[in-house]
Amino acid sequence: MELKERIRLITRNLQEVITKEELEELLKKKKEISVYWGTMPTGSISIAYFFPMLKIADFLKAGLKVKILLADLHAALDGVPWELLDKRTEYYKKAIVLILKTIGVDIKKLEFVKGSDLQLNGRYFEDVLKLGMVSTIRNCNKAVSEVVKMTDNPFLGNLIYPIMQALDEEYLKVDIQYAGLDQRKIMVYAREYLPKIGYKSRVELMSPMIRGLVGEKMSSSIEATKIDLLDDEKNVKKKINGAGCVEGDPDNGIMSLLKYLIMILKEDAKISFTVERPKKFGGDIEYESYEEIEKDFKSKKLHPLDLKNAVAKELNLLLKGFRDDKELLNLHKKAYW
Repeated sequence: MELKERIRLITRNLQEVITKEELEELLKKKKEISVYWGTMPTGSISIAYFFPMLKIADFLKAGLKVKILLADLHAALDGVPWELLDKRTEYYKKAIVLILKTIGVDIKKLEFVKGSDLQLNGRYFEDVLKLGMVSTIRNCNKAVSEVVKMTDNPFLGNLIYPIMQALDEEYLKVDIQYAGLDQRKIMVYAREYLPKIGYKSRVELMSPMIRGLVGEKMSSSIEATKIDLLDDEKNVKKKINGAGCVEGDPDNGIMSLLKYLIMILKEDAKISFTVERPKKFGGDIEYESYEEIEKDFKSKKLHPLDLKNAVAKELNLLLKGFRDDKELLNLHKKAYW
């Protein structure tokens, strides 16, 4: 694959790359390049997890080696009870594998790493202390402010969080970290502070924050903003119908689902997206790209209700395999009793 195409795949639908010049240099000089994406096994997984999985598919197509970090200790620092860590980690791995299979990713090309297996060793702890000696409370508080719920008197664990995430880049032996834009301050912290203890800085890739169905941000803690992998058809339709979607204004969660999920899957599979409408309103209409949908939505040729119905239908088809998976249902029950 040519360099230009590899860069296109790696950076497709990203919000920011720190830095693109370093990424290009890395691709030119190094034969095997590795990237990691980490997730904390906290709340029940939502459809938002499809977004990073689509990027992981892009990385694999571009020839990168991909590691997925199941950050159980980070989840503990974020407040998950210790007795539930293993159960939630197991559920997360199963759910992520199902998502990847659903979008056609060969999981043999991936490596899953459990955070505690990586982090509970003497050398790692020594480096936590080394970074602790060059980092101030203000540094760590600022770095983690958009990821962990902070108070005026935060727990010490909250401040250790960015130190560990920075060290994960080194101990996973990767060249690139990929995360959402909410992780930006931690990634900048890693670039600045890893060299202070003798390690190299990495390339940082960030996806945009996806709009919630209600409000600005899709949040696991606010039920109305997200669709769970295990939501039934009725609940999916209810949440989609209740989502904010002002006619003519594409800045909403429904359009985000189309842009970053549904139309990526459709375009890669070369399948059109169908909006079913009564004949008196123009009949069914098919779209080959997100840009076509946005154009008709802006011009008000496409009504929000018709669009919502089409999106709900697509999501229910996508989620059927999760609802039917008995092992996943059982793991979820144990992890969230």
